[in-house]
Amino acid sequence: MVYLQLIWSYLKIGLFGFGGGYAMLSLIENEIVKHGGIPAWGIDGQIFTDIVAISQMTPGPIGINSATYIGYVVPGNAGLDSPWWGILGSVVCTLAVVLPPFLLVSYMSHFIRRHHDSAIIKGVLSGLRPVVVGLIASAALLLMNGQNFGTTPQELTVSVLLCIASFAVVKFTGIHPISVITGAGAIGFITYYLIGI
Repeated sequence: MVYLQLIWSYLKIGLFGFGGGYAMLSLIENEIVKHGGIPAWGIDGQIFTDIVAISQMTPGPIGINSATYIGYVVPGNAGLDSPWWGILGSVVCTLAVVLPPFLLVSYMSHFIRRHHDSAIIKGVLSGLRPVVVGLIASAALLLMNGQNFGTTPQELTVSVLLCIASFAVVKFTGIHPISVITGAGAIGFITYYLIGI
């Protein structure tokens, strides 16, 4: 039963996840964390924040990475203890989130190529662009929470400074984002583990 619920949730996410992975985050959170009151899934706000962080740091699109991770974790939370159930969940969720966009893009690329001069197509695409920006902004606001920035004044101060510094370094210097991620991880390790803030 848990697999059918996961398939249904990720088919919806894949079908309506316009704008890519970051735009999908609020939809993923709504489906997976809130998930219609299914407590057996065991994904709360803290775990979801960790999943997002891991999905951002691993290669590949964030939507697919999070689907693979959640598909692995949820069967175990639902009482299916074998790792094979988790692997099956990963495959099922990954296929469910990829299938709708694959079919839509396959059809739409052919359709848009044939009708790219149509005023209707141009109007639809013009209407979708600001929606995608809004969805990405919604994802940014979704991630500005206590799980990411901490709850104590010291944690909040360090997190906000790291956030601003990372943005400034990536935006205004030629330093590669991988170096920024590595440096932020080292600073976080020193600050939170060694110093103990």
